[in-house]
Order: sequence, then structure tokens, then C-alpha cells
Amino acid sequence: MKTTDVQKLYDRYVLPTYSYLPVCLVKGKGAKVWDLAGKEYLDFFPGWAVSGLGHCHPKVVSALKEQSRKILHISNNFLNLTQARLAERISKESFPSRVFFSNSGAEAVEAAIKFARRSGSESGRYEIITMENAFHGRTLAALAATGQKKYLEGFDPIPEGFRKARMNDLDSVVKQITPKTIAILLEPIQGEGGIHVASAEFLKGIREICTGKKMLLILDEVQSGMGRTGKMFAFQHYGIEPDLMTLAKSLGSGVPIGALVVSNKINNVLTAGLHASTFGGNPLVARASLAVFEAIKKEKLLKNAQDMGDYLSVALEKLRHKFSFVREVRGLGLMKGVELAIPGKPIVDECRSGGLLINVTQERVLRIMPPLAVTRKQIEKAMGILEQAFQKI
Repeated sequence: MKTTDVQKLYDRYVLPTYSYLPVCLVKGKGAKVWDLAGKEYLDFFPGWAVSGLGHCHPKVVSALKEQSRKILHISNNFLNLTQARLAERISKESFPSRVFFSNSGAEAVEAAIKFARRSGSESGRYEIITMENAFHGRTLAALAATGQKKYLEGFDPIPEGFRKARMNDLDSVVKQITPKTIAILLEPIQGEGGIHVASAEFLKGIREICTGKKMLLILDEVQSGMGRTGKMFAFQHYGIEPDLMTLAKSLGSGVPIGALVVSNKINNVLTAGLHASTFGGNPLVARASLAVFEAIKKEKLLKNAQDMGDYLSVALEKLRHKFSFVREVRGLGLMKGVELAIPGKPIVDECRSGGLLINVTQERVLRIMPPLAVTRKQIEKAMGILEQAFQKI
């Protein structure tokens, strides 16, 4: 079968909710993938940043094989050993907490929104402050929390109760607080919004405001979590703890899993019957996620993310000085954004032709998020392809 044959199947049978690229990927290993025609690519945005360990990491594959021979799924009305162990691991790696498991980041955010509203129901507080240019998912409530109008068009009426402030502008947050405000929700690093990093002053200020006004601080770490920034979770760079945290993407490194992590300081908000997820944290995905944590620790991938992140920053800065249309390089660890003065799509297309897969967001920000195990040699090769694309443009 050829790529054009696959495209015909899509045209006939798949709802066109994506802008499909003319590439059919069929195999992956580490930072590399291969298409149907056998062409090899370096994947520096693996699976939309889902495959944090790279494609088909041996520990994840082994865990899936082992668990699939035992049991794939059980109802959440029964005790689930792998889910319990995963919740324990998340709590020990983040902050003392309990965990609700879902299938995706959007579902984890939905759970956080429901949790916040439930916690404020007796006092009449339900409003949540979110940031402009944020992205929290595609469900209706997550869309309402997302600070980008383009995602909201045509889906009215949008759920109410969300007020928008500006990232790294504490005064704008304070101005949005009302007697009905129950929580502040933000990404430590805005992913889809263009890799904007929260300043230490801003995030610490948000923490102080939430503590002082008895509001919940909800951090969306769907993209920034699981070692991406050189810490297991991005909040650990700031010396604070959230009240709630959402996870997904690299939490499963290829399998669909999301999580809402709730501090032990908060009790009896979502109790039996108030929220659920049929597939959330089933034995298969929970075992895969445990393998992700094991790999990050045993292979010292946090250190690698720090070291290779620094190396990638230096390489990107060299390109910034060489090409006048490169405005800024920003990010933490292996979560990088390259802001351009020109549209980024032609560069992404040129990179793909040269064998490098990256992403563009906000039309002019190249998003570069290689797997945590990326090597210096792979970064050098990727930067060579990116430089060639810059030269052609």
C-alpha cells in the first residue's frame, strides 16, 4: 500500500478533524520514525510530545507485553494493584496527594474544573482565572478555560465562569479576582501558546495569592511534566507546590492516560459517585506509566534532559545570531520554542523534507521537544537540518 492509498481511506472514512500531513508513519524507535515508503526521520516532537521516552521504549513495551498477558481492564469498582502503585509513585515524585485517573489531558483538566467548582459550591464560589494564550484541551469546559479565541469559534454557548489574566502579570491576575473566584489555573510553561515560561516571581506570587484568599492553585503540567524540563515536574523549579496538578501525554509515553493530582491538604471534595472515567488508570496503561517512571530514574533522564536542553539552547542561539528572522529562543530543559519574524510552516515543511519532524504553534513559534533520551549527535543532526531549512527560506 502507498501513502496515497492511505490518504484515500482517510478521505472516505475518517472525519477530517486534523490537517493531515502527507506522511504515514509505521514504525518508531527512540528518536527515530519511519514512514510507509521507508524514509527515516528524527522525531523532535514525538507523538505530539506524548512519547517522552521516545518511540517504543523497551521498558514500556516490556511492561505492556507482561501486563497484557494478565489482564487488560477492570472496572474501577474493583481494587487495581497497578493503579494503586502508580498513584503512590506520582504522589512520592510530586507532593503528598491522591490521584484521579483519566484518559487524556483534557479529561484531567475537566476533573480539575469540577473539583474546583465542587469545593466552592457551599460558599458560592465557582469562577476560575486562567491565562491568555493558554491551552487546556478540546472539551467544552477546557475550551472555556483556554485563552485563545480561535478554538472557541462556533461552539457557543461556551460555559461561563472563566476570567482571563495575562501570563507573568500579577496585577492583571489580582484585577480578575472577585468574591466568586475559587481557583487559578495555568501552565508553568505555555505549550500551545508559544512556549512562554512563567517567571519565578509570577508563580510564587500566584501561590501566595491562592493561599491568602483560600483559592486553589491548579497547574496544568500535561506538556511540561514527566521530566520534560529537567525536573520531574516543572513546578519543582519554583520552590512551590500546587493544590491540584493535571498530567497526561508523557505520563504514558504512548498509551492514553491522564491524571488529576490533588494535595492531601484538601479532603472530601470529589467523593464516590461524583466523577468517573471508565478506562481511567486501567491495569495496562498504569503498568506502562510505572515503566516510564522506572526508565526516567534508572536511565538518569532528568540529568540528560538538563544537559541536552542546555546543549540544544546553545545550538539554537547560534542559529538566532546567524539568521535575522529568528527573534527569540526560550523554554526549559527539552521544551524549546523558537520565535520567528516569519511564518513557521514553510520551515516545518522543509525540515520534514530533510528528515526532521518539528511543530509550529501560534504561526511563528517553532516547538522543539525531543525525547528525554535524545543524544548530542541527534541534536547536531537535527540542527543541521534546521539550518538548511532556514537557508532555503
